[in-house]
Amino acid sequence: MNMRQRALASYGDVKVSTGVAGADNVQLIQMLFDGLIESLATAKGQIERGMIEEKSKSLARAGRIVVGLQGALDFDKGGDIARNLNDLYSYVTRRLFHVNAHNDLEALREVHNLMAEIRSAWAMVPQLVPPSQRKAAIN
Repeated sequence: MNMRQRALASYGDVKVSTGVAGADNVQLIQMLFDGLIESLATAKGQIERGMIEEKSKSLARAGRIVVGLQGALDFDKGGDIARNLNDLYSYVTRRLFHVNAHNDLEALREVHNLMAEIRSAWAMVPQLVPPSQRKAAIN
């Protein structure tokens, strides 16, 4: 399964549909990060309000997105960057389990900051890669 199909499958899993059909691979990854960051922010509010069941659902959604991002990595083309992201996503997944088990807002803030930083890097990709090459460059 190519990167685009894996990303689309992740969107199906997390019920994010706006703009997916016409999006290039860079836009799909950006949307995954947007959904991830949204889920983390939602979980934060739910922890603060004591909404434990809802918090678990938000963190599960965030975890599915992280797994989707991890599954979209191309180790052949991505080299060290893909391996480093894979390690980061594994760490984030472990931290999400910790947050869910302990309602740890500090750990949640850490994950949010890490993922927001990666999302910011993806925001720069359209300026670096011409639209005609985005599909090939990210696959």
